[in-house]
Amino acid sequence: MCEMESTNKPLLFGYFRSSCSWRVRIALALKDIEYDLHPVSLIKNGGEQYSEEYKRVNPMQQVPALRIDGFTLNQSLAIIEYLDETRPNPPLFPKDPKRRAQVRMISDHITAGIQPLQNLYVLEKIGDTKLEWAQHFIIRGFQALEKMLQDSAGQYCVGDQVTMADLCLVPQVANADRFKVDMAPYPTITQINQSLLKLDAFLVTHPSRQPDTPPELRAKTP
Repeated sequence: MCEMESTNKPLLFGYFRSSCSWRVRIALALKDIEYDLHPVSLIKNGGEQYSEEYKRVNPMQQVPALRIDGFTLNQSLAIIEYLDETRPNPPLFPKDPKRRAQVRMISDHITAGIQPLQNLYVLEKIGDTKLEWAQHFIIRGFQALEKMLQDSAGQYCVGDQVTMADLCLVPQVANADRFKVDMAPYPTITQINQSLLKLDAFLVTHPSRQPDTPPELRAKTP
């Protein structure tokens, strides 16, 4: 990794395939915030996140981290909430307290109850049964999420407004696809995901369209 220099623009430390990084990219795109990207490969050289240089950025040695407004934030939901509080348009939370609680509940369900159990660090510890492990926890989480969304969803996760919950959903469905999870039992999740992937902010931030995406994984252009 090269020496990290500060700029006037926010600086995002992330990895193209990281679902946590993708959440933050979507928030930045929705709010039309220009930023510089510092790719942190989770694979190259044993993982650039383990370097002493990056440890100074995020002591937990995870992505993403966002350097903005003179300080550095990590943890994707904290970053998204900070962006929403400091750059409130378009809002990523409804005004109604019940709806706001539903957004946080769904977001936490995905980011604490599903995604960490199939991230790269965990799967490396699991070994040969990592596919079955990932599938088990995604299926378990999606069974509950499908029921939750039946109570909250409109066009998107909570009503018809794009919220932080949607920023968590799309990357998790992509992970499910990568781990060959059958999505047929989850029609509500599938419908919401399809609706969100029609929006520009979700398309341009897709892992197949990032500067650090390997050529073989890049989206094919017409």
